[in-house]
Amino acid sequence: MTELIITKPDDMHLHLREGDILKHACKDTDRQFARAIVMPNLKNSIKTVDQAENYYQEIKGYTSHSNFEPLMTLFFTDALNEAEIKRVSDSGVIHGIKLYPSGVTTNSDDGVDIIDKCFDLFELMQKHGVPLLIHAETNDKNIDIFDRERVFIDRHLTQIHSEFPDLRIVFEHISSKEAVDFVMSANSKVGATITPQHMLLDRNDLLSNGIKPHHYCLPIVKRAEDRLAIIEAAVSGSQKFFLGTDSAPHFRHQKESSCGCAGIYSAAYAMELYVLIFETENALGKLENFSSKFGADFYKLPYNKSKIKLIKKELEIPTKIDVGNEEIIPLFAGETLSWQLSEI
Repeated sequence: MTELIITKPDDMHLHLREGDILKHACKDTDRQFARAIVMPNLKNSIKTVDQAENYYQEIKGYTSHSNFEPLMTLFFTDALNEAEIKRVSDSGVIHGIKLYPSGVTTNSDDGVDIIDKCFDLFELMQKHGVPLLIHAETNDKNIDIFDRERVFIDRHLTQIHSEFPDLRIVFEHISSKEAVDFVMSANSKVGATITPQHMLLDRNDLLSNGIKPHHYCLPIVKRAEDRLAIIEAAVSGSQKFFLGTDSAPHFRHQKESSCGCAGIYSAAYAMELYVLIFETENALGKLENFSSKFGADFYKLPYNKSKIKLIKKELEIPTKIDVGNEEIIPLFAGETLSWQLSEI
């Protein structure tokens, strides 16, 4: 196959950031995707409906030439109450509330310390039909970084799903075989996003022959068997798994430092990466459902009417993306891919 036309995809897990990065991330995302679930963990996190609506308008200002639709989220805190959760449900702009255990990733220090204290809010979210999006890693520093997702499942996620079986839960950016197994064993209210990096990289790619800071993300890429389990889930045809890049831009100096930031920037070439994976697995016929339909189904959204075309033609990823006086290094910078997005 040398050409593939599919319904324009949605990115169900995206970081657009703020300031100069926001403009560039919007441009790259708009070309690839019709809609995106926008994460709320800014420097000043999006914690109220009013803040989310303002951020929505800011994003729309950078995409006014197109039909791109940002799907907003709130940052989960124990200051939430039923009135605000009801506003989320009624807003039409906000599509979920994102839970971060405190300190597990970028700009998450205001996250949750004690998950068990959130159960009353989970019940209210279930009542009002608001999805719970979870960065499912424990913040227990005594747990090995490669096991933090598994431990979160054992300590918290299994109980949350058991006690709130009608609460729609998105297990974000799954990174382990245990995560795949949990999602497969859960009921239809549980879905999961899958990133390109967790299907293309494992810890050897991060750590062998020198540390690769632009392969560092959280949850961290893990063992080869985890990567293969995630690929199997993505191409399985199960509607529980859908596209979410977790594209998370940082400036080069923030990545290449003594304490490099976690996050991989893939928004500019995301579909070229996903199609490569599905081609390798002889599953090109399943790419459209994974990228354009299963996520929309989970969030109860109509399918996009527009299309994209991917053609079998070499694409060289640039070594850097200039943002003012700064640089962002995209995933696989300087490498050549075998597919590229084309005008339709």
